[in-house]
Amino acid sequence: MLLLAAALAIVTHDHTALRVAPRPRASELATLWQGEVLEVRDEQAGYLKVYDYRRERGGYLKSEAVRSIGLTETDAPGLLAVLRFLRDSAGAEALGISYGAAYLKAAPGSALTAEPFDAIAGMAEQLADSASGNGVRRAEAAAHLEVVEQFGIHMRSFERHGRMQICYDGELFRRVLSSPRASAAERARAVLGLTRPDCIDPDTGILLRAAQDAERIALLDEVEERPLNALLRSRLHARRAAVWAAVAYEEARRGAAPAAAAAARRAVTELLAVHPDDLGEERRGEYLDALLRVGAIRWAAATAATQGGPLILTAQPGEPGQTCIALSDADRPAAPLVRRCTYGIVWTASAQPLARNRALVLAVQPLESWRELWVFHESGADWTVDVLPPGADDPEEGYVEFAGFNPTTQRLLIAREVLERGRFHRRFEELRLADLVPVKQASSPELLVDFGRWQDAAWRRDTLALH
Repeated sequence: MLLLAAALAIVTHDHTALRVAPRPRASELATLWQGEVLEVRDEQAGYLKVYDYRRERGGYLKSEAVRSIGLTETDAPGLLAVLRFLRDSAGAEALGISYGAAYLKAAPGSALTAEPFDAIAGMAEQLADSASGNGVRRAEAAAHLEVVEQFGIHMRSFERHGRMQICYDGELFRRVLSSPRASAAERARAVLGLTRPDCIDPDTGILLRAAQDAERIALLDEVEERPLNALLRSRLHARRAAVWAAVAYEEARRGAAPAAAAAARRAVTELLAVHPDDLGEERRGEYLDALLRVGAIRWAAATAATQGGPLILTAQPGEPGQTCIALSDADRPAAPLVRRCTYGIVWTASAQPLARNRALVLAVQPLESWRELWVFHESGADWTVDVLPPGADDPEEGYVEFAGFNPTTQRLLIAREVLERGRFHRRFEELRLADLVPVKQASSPELLVDFGRWQDAAWRRDTLALH
């Protein structure tokens, strides 16, 4: 990390004007942001004459827009006190990182612990999240990213779900892990910072992704849980659940069913160890992300039952990377009733015949955190396949699953959990089997009469939607 060399003042306010003269109406040379480091050269009429090394220009600004700092050993305790104050102040990440860099310059090496690295890395992560999100802070966060780059804070960026994702590269998290003086909580926060699922580029190749997942598992398993508080323990279990769900998906995609099943079981175990109330509203999203990922992959742990017929489902290779599903009638084996191919993972253990063998449902997972429900059913004299996605309103991740069937009303019961436009939704629905048009929906199964009597017993036992 690049440390401050000759800074004498730090800008504390955003949109601070650097002017050509010490007058309020003088021409503006540049707009300065919090955390900018300036050299003070003179003072005149309430203005400071400064030089900005990043922009390689001098100018004047109001004296109250900056705070003078010293970089000697005696200044270090004061700088650390400010760093501690700013580390949890939303919107002040660039300022906090600037003070952290000043402290690292002022403090003697023998006095350094993992605390400043932990604090700076955490603020860098928060700043990256702000730059990735929507809202008024996004433009400011982008400017703050340019400010902190001068201190060696580097970011990675890539497209995710149609939006730009900004992630801290984690250098200082690794410094924390390499420090023999780091506490258990500091190590846990560092590991959480280095194992974020949303900071993996979706375009990462299979071999590199496997190596990344192996590294993430090793980091998470090294964390000692006993000294941690309830918040960090639940965050750790949620992260392990998400990572093991990713491993299960990759193992299933390459055809290693036993390894996929073991990973899926570990993912479910870790998810059930999370206490959502311990996370609070601010960290609830981490649990929901893990819930969706594990919910999407849970069929990997199931064993396919023997098909008793007369409907027989078979899976065969299609084009490279494809699996083709054929549904046949054992009483009329000459030709399949219907056939459809997919590049996703077909969970044959989920196959469930309905309506006296006039329909069948099947779970298909095309993406790591996205699982659909295929509905095979009669349509006149023919058979057709309809695909039910987890959501349709700008969905990001989620799953939909069969929850039961009412043979009297011919209604299909389904459960959906999905992240749409950054919001988590859980819905229980009744659909007409003939055309899959929704008839009723609710946020809880208790609000739907058919769920009270006709929900599937195996679904109720194994689903995560009721957890």
